Amino acid sequence: MKTKLVASNQLRLFLLYTCLTALLSACSAKPYAVQPIPEAQPVRSHLVYIVSHGWHTGLIISGAILNEAVPGLERRFGMPDFYEIGWGDKGFYQAQQITTGLTLQAMFWSEGAVLHLVAISTLPAQYFNGEPVISTCLSDNELDSLKIFLQSSFLYTPTHSTVPLRTGIYGNSQFYTAQGRYYLLNTCNKWIAKALKSAGLEIQPVFKLTSGSIMKYLEKNARPCTE
Repeated sequence: MKTKLVASNQLRLFLLYTCLTALLSACSAKPYAVQPIPEAQPVRSHLVYIVSHGWHTGLIISGAILNEAVPGLERRFGMPDFYEIGWGDKGFYQAQQITTGLTLQAMFWSEGAVLHLVAISTLPAQYFNGEPVISTCLSDNELDSLKIFLQSSFLYTPTHSTVPLRTGIYGNSQFYTAQGRYYLLNTCNKWIAKALKSAGLEIQPVFKLTSGSIMKYLEKNARPCTE
C-alpha cells in the first residue's frame, strides 16, 4: 500500500513538473515579448486595434508605422492605412481546407510559423464589419517596443529581406515566414498577448490561449488616448 502511495505521489509530481515546464517554455518561446522603456508620465496617442475572428485574433496597426519597422513591405503593399497581422502555424494557417490531421500537427508537431498580413484601406471597424474590434492607445516608448516585437516576428534572409510565401486568405494579403513555432501552449492568441505586453499592457501571455481571453482582457484594460 505504502509503495503504491509513493508511486502515486511521484506520478503527481512528475505531471506537475511537466505542466510547469510546458508553461514556462511557452512563455519563453519565440518571438519574445519586448519590455518598453519606462516613462514617468506617458502620453498615449498611438492607436492600435485587436480584431477577433472567433477562434483567432489579429493586431491592426498603422501602415506607415509597420512599413517603417519592416522595410520591404511597402514594395509589396504600398502605403495602406492599416495592416492586420496574425501569427500562426505554417500548415494550418495556409491550408485551403482544415482537417483533423492539420489541427493535430499544428498543436503537437508544427513545421514552423507564418505571419499573415492584410492591407486595409479604411477604418478597422468598417473593414471588419460585424466582428469585434477593440482599440488601445500607446505612448512613444510602448509603440517603439511593439515595433521591435513585430520586426522580430519575421524571419529574414541573410540580406535582411522578409520571406514571402503564398497570397493570403482575404483582401490584399500575403503570408510571410515567421519566427517561432506554433504548438498547444504557443498559439496565435498567445502571440497577440505578447504583442500587447510589448505595447506596455500588464497582460500575462501564459494565460491567454484563446481569443475570448484576449478580448475580455482588453474590455477591462484597454487604454484611452491622452492627447
